[in-house]
Amino acid sequence: MKAIAKERPGPGLELVERPVPKIRPDEVLIEVKRAGICGTDLHIYKWDEWAQSRVRPPVVLGHEFAGVVAEVGALVDRVSVGDVVSAEGHIICGVCEHCRAGEGHVCRDTILLGIDRDGAFADYVAVPATNVISVPPGIPLDHAAVFDPLGNAFHAVLTADIPGRIVAILGCGPIGLFAVGIARAAGASSVIAIEVLDHRLKMAEEMGADILLNPTRDDVEASVREATRGYGADVVCEMSGHPDAIRTALRICRNAGRIQQLGLPRGDVCLNLADDFVFKGITLYGVVGRRIYETWLQMREFVARGLLDITPVITHRLSLDRFEEGLEAIESGEAGKVILCINDDS
Repeated sequence: MKAIAKERPGPGLELVERPVPKIRPDEVLIEVKRAGICGTDLHIYKWDEWAQSRVRPPVVLGHEFAGVVAEVGALVDRVSVGDVVSAEGHIICGVCEHCRAGEGHVCRDTILLGIDRDGAFADYVAVPATNVISVPPGIPLDHAAVFDPLGNAFHAVLTADIPGRIVAILGCGPIGLFAVGIARAAGASSVIAIEVLDHRLKMAEEMGADILLNPTRDDVEASVREATRGYGADVVCEMSGHPDAIRTALRICRNAGRIQQLGLPRGDVCLNLADDFVFKGITLYGVVGRRIYETWLQMREFVARGLLDITPVITHRLSLDRFEEGLEAIESGEAGKVILCINDDS
């Protein structure tokens, strides 16, 4: 089969030939139809400091995907050949205290698809049957392929109290754009999108944002105060990880408000914790992955019932051999979500 792999340490990826994976009795073999390129894939492609410390080549990349079940293991009885599916890319142990307490998203023994084991930038991928999620008829494959990052956005938004609240989203990359639509669908009274790239603000508007702010020309703090009767946003989703954005999140959050921190800073961030956090009584929630599997059930229902349309966020559809074009589009900041069409070029 064809696959995109990091064959050896150093910049770049290769389109290679690999054997079709052999599944274990508790696994499922999926013929991949669509795969989404993630910022993590770009880090591995560029072989930056994080990738060098985390990835051990050779490995096939890709953890966002949808496809059709091609084979099931002897112990699998809840998934059938021909099912249209997506899958959770975090493979958890299932037996530690976190997993047994319903906190599998922070399992310390998590194995990551496309990083720790071969992933979905290939004709076929093998995953544990417990990770497979069925895709209802009517959900486009392009949308099902990005359930992984969409789930991050659902986790970020729906672990806060949203109905009737003013929600600010800092950073409108793909997950931030998803968060705008989710907040709108979940009943936010107003959604404020804050982003330095105007074309992303335009997409945020398409996803339902009411107020669009660009920090390079707008006074974000004054604008949020004006839009919130001087109180600040009830919920702030920080999706960029930029130190300035994190500091802004604290300052625009109302007293006793809530910050959902998904963005990952590259290093230490200097904060005024006393004035901007402690004395304001803010709750800070760290968002990692998806709540397994509560988040998947939530987002599947939102999308299947037409409550959320993520079409504006998907900007590129490319064949597998054009993966470098997709990575370049992501690095330039011009792309929303980039979809690779595999085994189906429609």
